[in-house]
Amino acid sequence: MVRRRLAIVALLLPTTLALWAFWFEPASLRNERHELRPSEWPRACDGFRIAVLADIHAGSPYIGLSKLAKVVEKTNTARPDMILLAGDYVIHGVLGGRFIAPEDVAAELSRLSAPAGVYAVLGNHDWWFDADRVQRALTGVGIPVLEDEAAQIVHRDCQFWLAGVSDFWEGPHDVRAALDTVSPDAPSIVFTHNPDIFPTIPNHVSLTIAGHTHGGQVYLPGLGRPIVPSNYGQRFAVGHVVEERRHLFVTSGIGTSILPIRFLVPPEISLLELRARGL
Repeated sequence: MVRRRLAIVALLLPTTLALWAFWFEPASLRNERHELRPSEWPRACDGFRIAVLADIHAGSPYIGLSKLAKVVEKTNTARPDMILLAGDYVIHGVLGGRFIAPEDVAAELSRLSAPAGVYAVLGNHDWWFDADRVQRALTGVGIPVLEDEAAQIVHRDCQFWLAGVSDFWEGPHDVRAALDTVSPDAPSIVFTHNPDIFPTIPNHVSLTIAGHTHGGQVYLPGLGRPIVPSNYGQRFAVGHVVEERRHLFVTSGIGTSILPIRFLVPPEISLLELRARGL
């Protein structure tokens, strides 16, 4: 009897884990709230909320246009003050995927709404496909693409600079150009696709936001994340990183790349609530 039970467990466990990793988890989606207290974040901006969408990879398994419509709806329902799109809107060669044109992706993303605006940068997959075409698709529906440039954000009494840095792998990733119009005394946020840019971000930047890693897509307790597409291994894999008072947040993203698998790294819309220190 005991042997039979062990045999059943031995049969069911890998099947259950496979279903979880290849179906249930990559097909899921959650709004995940993260409270951050960046350095030098102004009191007038206390509680400012940013929704971060990264690595949509439209066309990857479980991320068709109908799912993207749900992503948009779920993001809008959270009522963020600002929405940041951190790159990789298209796919290349993911197992079981189906290419979706960037114009169709942009049409869905055009329904995103936030009082302080919706802004985008491009990711490495967008560059590999056609960076100019992806950028035209986004700007064509009214979503500004900040590639090594900055915009001043004014929302009620809250004012800060938002600087977009182009992709670390494929773009110029000119941090100096992105921050050229930003005074070191002004509160600022940098957002980009690849977190490997973080060591070059000046100390006066309040927060850097990135995606790209997918959180490794797989997390094995006790072993970590076997594959992270970063020069720094697991250092910038996912979540909130603080180094010498410099703050980075890396979202685990929404879609998948190469293999349609996620294990203990569920897809998420990251909702960042930025709090001023001392309040």
